[in-house]
Amino acid sequence: MNIPHLHDWPTTEPEAVELQNSLASRVDVSPALGNFDIVAGCDIAYHLTEPILYAAVVCVRTSDRTVVETHTVTQEVTFPYIPGLLSFREIPALLRAFGELRHPPDAVMLDGQGIAHPRRFGLACHLGLWLDLPCLGCAKSWLTGDYDEPGTQAGDIAPLTVGGSEVGVVLRSATGANPVFVSPGHKLDIASAVAVVRATLSGYRHPTPTREAHMAANQLRMRGSSC
Repeated sequence: MNIPHLHDWPTTEPEAVELQNSLASRVDVSPALGNFDIVAGCDIAYHLTEPILYAAVVCVRTSDRTVVETHTVTQEVTFPYIPGLLSFREIPALLRAFGELRHPPDAVMLDGQGIAHPRRFGLACHLGLWLDLPCLGCAKSWLTGDYDEPGTQAGDIAPLTVGGSEVGVVLRSATGANPVFVSPGHKLDIASAVAVVRATLSGYRHPTPTREAHMAANQLRMRGSSC
């Protein structure tokens, strides 16, 4: 994949917040996503003692949930852990992995937030702008918003709102599991983000793309930590 340069990377929290605020107006979560076949899942694992991260991008075919392409990257962590600013730690490594893909996926799913973010600019928004691809967040952790628990069956949803505006949904990804927080990041709307997640449910809390990426990142970490 060819990835055009979007911006230089800030090194401080105020610079990162300023950049988020300036880029948020470029996010578009109005389009409905058409047919999608290949969904890329992304995840990051961290070294337990060293400032090193392990990034994975795994492309999954939705028709049969098979993995068609996997790329991983080991990289030094260069930005501090600050809630709401995780993209500045993680996206540089993910971009390296995406740069190795043979073909762009139809959609990208991350274990992180889209517009369900205090500045409406979560990880999925930031990566979506870099890649210029439909991108959504499917996070295990709540960051912001109000919601009621969804139903108990896999695929059940409840609205996630901020100030009365819907920014995503809370979705039961597996019967009996804690829900995940789904929000669009760029180039797709809430309904399309939900459709991508429902199409890739795996019977586990992670949908198949992010589950496969989670396993690939952790396998890379185990190999790296044993060296």
